[in-house]
Amino acid sequence: MRPDLAEYTHIASGKVRDIYRIDEGTLLLVTSDRISAYDFVLQTPIPDKGRILTAASFFWFDYLGVPDHLAGGPADERIPADLVGRSMVVHALPMVPVECVARGYLTGSGLADYTATGAVCGVTLPAGLGEADRLPEPIFTPATKAAVGDHDENVSFEHVAETVGADLAADLRATTLDVYRRAADLAAERGIILADTKFEFGQAADGSLVLADEVLTPDSSRYWDATVYRPGEVQPSFDKQIVRNWLTGPDSGWDRAGEAPPPALPDDVVMRTRARYIEAYERISQLSFDDWPDRAHV
Repeated sequence: MRPDLAEYTHIASGKVRDIYRIDEGTLLLVTSDRISAYDFVLQTPIPDKGRILTAASFFWFDYLGVPDHLAGGPADERIPADLVGRSMVVHALPMVPVECVARGYLTGSGLADYTATGAVCGVTLPAGLGEADRLPEPIFTPATKAAVGDHDENVSFEHVAETVGADLAADLRATTLDVYRRAADLAAERGIILADTKFEFGQAADGSLVLADEVLTPDSSRYWDATVYRPGEVQPSFDKQIVRNWLTGPDSGWDRAGEAPPPALPDDVVMRTRARYIEAYERISQLSFDDWPDRAHV
């Protein structure tokens, strides 16, 4: 369920976010507590998830210091009181139709591509790599932006160049890898491995790139605990892995290959997932989530 805001015009809703138009130049991005897995939006929300993701995005936008889409702070007066802490007032920008993914480690769809072809998105990698291995250097592995319910599709750099032009494609690759390296360095200082992450970019009036949407959250990034990192194994992640594990385990009774949607999540899975998201935010930002603004602190 999305918020019904009489003062603003609803534009679109994704798996997690709802977008409203404030005026000609600004939008309101509201991050819900919805959680998705295996291309389904689950019926059970994760309390405070939207606030955690928003807090993480504001932290990273501030730390990175690159051009971004923010047009106001966490408690901007244009945010309705009951949505403070889970909303961003942002500039309305034309968006580049590419998911910009950076990978420093091999896992997920990247590992599947590598196993099949020896490359990821056309980037040839050394032989003999396995699950969770660190790559010789971070790589740019873009994807198409899929509609809700569909998979993003990994594509080559050449495909991106054909889609948006060679110069913009080169800029996307360079900026994505630069931001990834800077974020990975900070995470490493705090005992966290940033295995991979996904960025979205808009464009300013002069065509320059503007970092947009969420950034470096546990939903858009794969974070691992460096103290328990073991190459060759699937790593425990600071994200919805708890939910995925339960859905595909014996207790859920759900057949991933069937047509039925996933069942409701049990309370312990919900609360462990919430705690995992908060841990990721607090360890990386070194801030207390209890201090993040909400409707009671505006």
